[in-house]
Amino acid sequence: MNDVWIEIANKIKKLCPEKDFLPLHEPTFVGNEINYVSDCINTGWVSSVGKYVDDFERKLAEYIGVKRAIAVVNGTAALHISLKIAGVQPNDEVLIPSLTFVATGNAVTYCGAIPHFVDVSRITLGLDPIKLEAYLKDIVVLKNNECINKYTGRIIKAVVPMHTFGHPVDIDRLLEICNRYNIVVVEDAAESLGSYYKGVHTGNYGKASAMSFNGNKIITTGGGGAVLTNDEKLADYAKHLTTTAKVPHRWKYEHDEIGYNYRMPNINAALGCAQLDNIDCFLEKKRKLALKYFEVIKDYDGVKLFFETSFAKSNYWLQTLIIEDNQYDIDDVLNVLNDKGVMARPIWTPLHKLQPFKNYPRADLIETEKLQFQIVNIPSSPYLGE
Repeated sequence: MNDVWIEIANKIKKLCPEKDFLPLHEPTFVGNEINYVSDCINTGWVSSVGKYVDDFERKLAEYIGVKRAIAVVNGTAALHISLKIAGVQPNDEVLIPSLTFVATGNAVTYCGAIPHFVDVSRITLGLDPIKLEAYLKDIVVLKNNECINKYTGRIIKAVVPMHTFGHPVDIDRLLEICNRYNIVVVEDAAESLGSYYKGVHTGNYGKASAMSFNGNKIITTGGGGAVLTNDEKLADYAKHLTTTAKVPHRWKYEHDEIGYNYRMPNINAALGCAQLDNIDCFLEKKRKLALKYFEVIKDYDGVKLFFETSFAKSNYWLQTLIIEDNQYDIDDVLNVLNDKGVMARPIWTPLHKLQPFKNYPRADLIETEKLQFQIVNIPSSPYLGE
């Protein structure tokens, strides 16, 4: 087994032989980042207001095709506000995949709501609408136009599809189910900037959606995120909540509800503006990298590269290997790759197995529990596709 993965590691290292260790995903700065950030410093506009915040929100909304984007401090904050403006209330249940980053579950609890874990599809690695439909038929009743969990008595208010590693879930099927059961869709699009479902960019399908611009994402603002929506009133409300719910006035400090200091600083937005200028280049290189990895992996039994589905165009944020039929022990694979200078990591521990979430409701999670030991992410920086 080790010989196979030593071979694979050596082939991956040849993509960038001058580096002793290949990180999982590095930011790429090849444009106006220094110029825009220096402009913030030289003018003194480095904090939570400034022209770059406005420019970044406008450019981002135009690129994704939504009416509004509201820049915030990180993707978790974006998801928290997206859930709030979508109407999630304390004690509501929110359906989320267990196979997701912990922020998805955390954001639900920030609203005082209850994470309710559902399974994922092997086709997309995201929420499985077919299994969800069968599950809802078994556990819910519709009463006064609300979806009620008949075992807990709580309202199932929303569902949060997360586009895993940039691969879109089957949104049409999910929307049809949610419309039937009066469940609101809030997209966790944190990983899917540059990804499309049937030609439409992710983030357009939810009542509200969340993006992330952490240092390891497709583009970065250092730390940052955005709330996306096609509803102007909800966008205004999101802007209000994320600016501490302050009532506009020239000098008075009046706040009309509990708000959040989630504003993205101007200096971070400046970085984002420069990154957006080159996003098409980043995405092109990442697609080329996927094809290179296919050539590396294709001759080895028991492992395959995960590719986009027929209905999607992925950004290939993190290149993903699937170990088939448990032919290799995932810990052995991770040890060999990392020891050979190729950073590799498993997928997140499923949320239902984490201590804070162990007692929350869950569906059958058979695919989640299999994939936990089959997924390996490998170096995905755009420059590797050059």
